[in-house]
Amino acid sequence: MTIGGSGMYAITVVLPRIQQEFGVGRSEASFPYSVTLVGFGLGGILMGRLADRFGVMVPVLVGGVALGCGFLLAGSAHSLWQFNLAQALLIGLLGSSATFAPLVADTSQWFSRRRGIALAICMSGNYLAGAVWPPIAQHMVGLWGWREAYAAIGYFCFASILPLAWVLKRRAPVLLAAVGAAAPAAPAAGAQGLAARAAVSERPLNLNPSLLTGLLSVAGLSCCVAMAMPQVHIVAYCSDLGFGATEGAQMLSLMLGAGIVSRLVSGWISDRLGGLITLLIGSLLQLLALTLFLPFKGLVPLYVISGLFGLFQGGIVPCYALIVREYFLPQQAGARVGTVLMATLFGMALGGWMSGAIFDLTGSYRAAFLNGIAFNLLNAAVVVFLLRRAWLLALAHPGDGSRLGAIVECFNRKT
Repeated sequence: MTIGGSGMYAITVVLPRIQQEFGVGRSEASFPYSVTLVGFGLGGILMGRLADRFGVMVPVLVGGVALGCGFLLAGSAHSLWQFNLAQALLIGLLGSSATFAPLVADTSQWFSRRRGIALAICMSGNYLAGAVWPPIAQHMVGLWGWREAYAAIGYFCFASILPLAWVLKRRAPVLLAAVGAAAPAAPAAGAQGLAARAAVSERPLNLNPSLLTGLLSVAGLSCCVAMAMPQVHIVAYCSDLGFGATEGAQMLSLMLGAGIVSRLVSGWISDRLGGLITLLIGSLLQLLALTLFLPFKGLVPLYVISGLFGLFQGGIVPCYALIVREYFLPQQAGARVGTVLMATLFGMALGGWMSGAIFDLTGSYRAAFLNGIAFNLLNAAVVVFLLRRAWLLALAHPGDGSRLGAIVECFNRKT
């Protein structure tokens, strides 16, 4: 995932060179990043379905080839539209997307007791890519130029991702059982079998599966619209306050670094409380951090709030993958994880644009922060609705072996 993330983060380094070489404005030079992100989101669904049918090795092989070819073709582009095409189709849609949602879905299939922390470790690869690729790409661009840097990254993707894909050849036992059985296998004995009967069904949370996927997508989009406000605009916000872009960049780095810690801690918590409860905790804490940006505008408070924001929000997105794995059939995991993660990516893109548009209209980021708070409240409302349904089901079947069922059973014993 860290290597595949090169497709998302290398483009941010070469934007000034693209603008200069093709003689375009800043908005046109920024367009390749937007189409890459859109391709990345849509590709998550496509690659997830591919992984559901053939196993995760196949999309990762496709992604390695597409990334390598995409970087080579983008590096040799003679016009901006050629560069955009390579970024959108090869690097975004078929490349980086293959090393995100399919890997998340596959990781979820191999773990039961510690699935949350396993997903958190896996998804930290995306944040790690954001930490390591920009300085590496910047160093290569300074030494050789952006075209040669792109070619070098492309060759590296060929040489690294294709061999690593063979490590993923073996399919998860739960998927092999689902594919190999003519009829659904009898539930396993014990707590795990009870949890499987209670949580994973044709009607998760007694809802139509498509409706639950849609609700999770709305929750993912809304939380990431709120998340995008500080992440995308913190540098500009600090410049407006008179602190300079350097301090803003340091705050952004602090957010991303704290986000890795947040993902690991949230994974540990979700293994004990489940994905829905952990998601609600993260959503409420993110809401608190967003609210703190409104009254405090000093340099030291902004550093502290940025660190808190990173600690609160980093573990939110992995919860969606965990919830999908908890409540949907295993053979649906790839496509549904890809759909929900696509919504989170669209939320980041929408939130970044929306915050800038609100600033242009009002001349201040205060309204943009309030907009983020409103979307965060929408996210919390959806999660509370789903958690209430899960809680009612657990009350009806307190001994079903699920996490909420165990909590209800423990509560009943103590009262």
